[in-house]
Amino acid sequence: MTLSIHSHFQGGLREAALLALAVLAAATLASASASAEPGAWTTLFDGKDTSEWRSYAKDAFPAAGWTVESDGSLHVKAGAKPGDLVTRKAYGDFELELEWKVAPGANSGILYRAPELPGKPVYWNAFEYQILDDDKHADGKFENRRAGTLYDLFPRQGGAPRPVGEWNQTRIVARGGKLEHWLNGTLAVSCDLASADYKARLAKSKFATWEGFGTHAQGHIAL
Repeated sequence: MTLSIHSHFQGGLREAALLALAVLAAATLASASASAEPGAWTTLFDGKDTSEWRSYAKDAFPAAGWTVESDGSLHVKAGAKPGDLVTRKAYGDFELELEWKVAPGANSGILYRAPELPGKPVYWNAFEYQILDDDKHADGKFENRRAGTLYDLFPRQGGAPRPVGEWNQTRIVARGGKLEHWLNGTLAVSCDLASADYKARLAKSKFATWEGFGTHAQGHIAL
């Protein structure tokens, strides 16, 4: 399996739990226009090569913690604290598709448009596609913190995660101020960053006082 992204310019693990990613594909769009056509695919992870990834705020892939499994997935073991992975390049408008599965009680995420800010964690100004065991993790009690949500901002309007231990399909689409989260083939979240709805949700979220949150037009994709 591969993770790919096309370039025209081209979260962290908050708790120790298994996160396995089988990367399928991703592509940037030529512009923020809805009519933009994706370009050619560029592989970010082919099941073996991790050269497109590095540790957050560092130059190299972590020496321990993150492993490439025989099935072609990236895997971090429960109890390991290897830190977050980020793409070496920054991306603005893109489509990202991948598969993930978690261990019981897991809490993780796919962060995007994530800048590297001195002294700040990767999630500080980044949007997050939530990855969660909805049933066993405490965040599952909150509609806007369940799997597939735009973390702490938009609840899931469609789609549902599969049982723990099974692969889930994720698609993230970012086109200018329009964001979409897809979960197992169903649109889960659709939002417009210029809308009154988004601004109202942001004002009520944990990010309300986080200076600059969500204002970066491009940034890294982070695991």
